[in-house]
Amino acid sequence: MDRNPPRRESRLGHRVQATRGNMKKFLGRATDNPRLESQGRRDQFRGNIKQAANKVRDAFKR
Repeated sequence: MDRNPPRRESRLGHRVQATRGNMKKFLGRATDNPRLESQGRRDQFRGNIKQAANKVRDAFKR
């Protein structure tokens, strides 16, 4: 088995992570759950950072 997934799948995974974080943040606010809201912020931030890193990597490849 290949341990390194294709780039396309990892990019989709980063976008999914950011979206999941956004939903957690929204649900945390709606249910007045600060822990869930902070987890959502963290997940969203991590997904966005990973997406940005991929964009930088692609810019230097060209």
